[in-house]
Formats: sequence, C-alpha cells, structure tokens
Amino acid sequence: MTPVMIRSYEHFDENEIKTLYESVGWTSYLRYPDLLEKAYAHSLQALAAYKDNQLIGIIRAVGDGVSILYIQDLLVSPEHQRKGLGSRLLNEMLQWFPDVNQVVLLTDDTEAMIHFYESAGFQLVQKAGCCSLIRLHPCYQ
Repeated sequence: MTPVMIRSYEHFDENEIKTLYESVGWTSYLRYPDLLEKAYAHSLQALAAYKDNQLIGIIRAVGDGVSILYIQDLLVSPEHQRKGLGSRLLNEMLQWFPDVNQVVLLTDDTEAMIHFYESAGFQLVQKAGCCSLIRLHPCYQ
C-alpha cells in the first residue's frame, strides 16, 4: 500500500486543484482560476497530501501567523475521506503555527463538520462568547 505523503504546496497546478475541488463540489472557487491561483500564492502556508503522485487533499491557511490563523480550505477527495487524512492535514498545519493566538475557520453547518472540528479542539464561536459575521462578494453568492 502506497503511503500518503504530505508536503508544502509550492507550485500551483490548476488541473490537479480543479480535479480535487470538483470532487468535493467546491466549484464556485473554480469560476475564477486566476483568483484561486493568486489566493494560493498569498497564503501563509498550503500543505498537500499526495498518494501515487495524485493530489488527494489540501489545506490552506491565511492570516498573520501570530495573532490569527485562518484555515481557508481543507479538502479531501471523497474516496480518501474518513481515513484520518483531514485530521492529519489540520494537525500538520497547526504545527507550523504552534503559538498563534486564534485559529479561525468557516465550515458547513452540519453535524459531521461540527463534530470533526470539535474533535480537533475547535469550538463554536458562541461558546467563546463571540459571534461571527461575513460579507460575501456578489460574484460568490
């Protein structure tokens, strides 16, 4: 069995990103491939999981890396979900920024997603006495 290798994602490959994002239904990101490539270029860190030289998972973080780290993307191809790869990617990203004050993310409001992130030590913002607001650009709505 071929092991999954996780490494920094340093060279944006539109084809492999497109395949991964489509596999999980994140097609709105693909409407503007130049913007997505720029987003990766301006990330603090991106880590990619490969199996047999195929991209099967990715995580991307933005922010200042000191007071705040924002997990922007965490995707795992459907055939590799529920095997610990998402947790592994998240843990490896957090190891890059061990002393950051706040780690923040948005995710789907489903029981499965909430359970996944709570099991990794995250909590709903309401439990921290906070609220969360968002302003979406019209092209993404």
